[in-house]
Amino acid sequence: MIDNYAAYLNMITEKINGFFKKQQPYIFCKKGCAKCCKNAQYPFTEIEYKYLMTGYNTLPFDTQKEIYNNIQNTIKEKQKSKEKNFTYKCPFLLNDKCSVYNYRGIICRTFGLLVADDNGSDIPFCALEGLNYSNVYDQNKHLISSAMYSKLGVNEEPLAFNVQYDFLTSKEFAKGYGFEFGKTKPLIEWFENKKNFMTNNIKQ
Repeated sequence: MIDNYAAYLNMITEKINGFFKKQQPYIFCKKGCAKCCKNAQYPFTEIEYKYLMTGYNTLPFDTQKEIYNNIQNTIKEKQKSKEKNFTYKCPFLLNDKCSVYNYRGIICRTFGLLVADDNGSDIPFCALEGLNYSNVYDQNKHLISSAMYSKLGVNEEPLAFNVQYDFLTSKEFAKGYGFEFGKTKPLIEWFENKKNFMTNNIKQ
């Protein structure tokens, strides 16, 4: 099943990368930014979690231990928090770099694009911080500005893509590739319920 998921992931990643390439005039992602990895819930299906952990198991012992400690600290923070939708820094983010980049989740791969939804499109929050699409997003009117686009003098228009997480993790896609996504949970909740698994990976 993991191999089948990996094949599906390779397919959608190629398409997603193509979307980013087409939208290059509006994309300001850069190594070390990591704003998208510092305050979210990070939905992961069960098979995404398992694939993530195959990447974790390839890491050096010291790196695994650092991630393990991050996970335990985040679990403690979550238990103390009174927030219903607890947000946190991804425990796999080390020195502002993803330690399991090739094994990251689907939500991580799509973030930064304009996402098509029922109301038109949804901008990435980093547009409000001078990053993706900030050069065409009118913060006062809360929309992509045709006037700002015209001033750029580029041929490629800012476009929204059908890369919603629920769509990309649908049963139809999984069935076509011969696997199941399983349940979806915020990333940290997979570790709350898998403490023994994590402990077995980190041999003290």
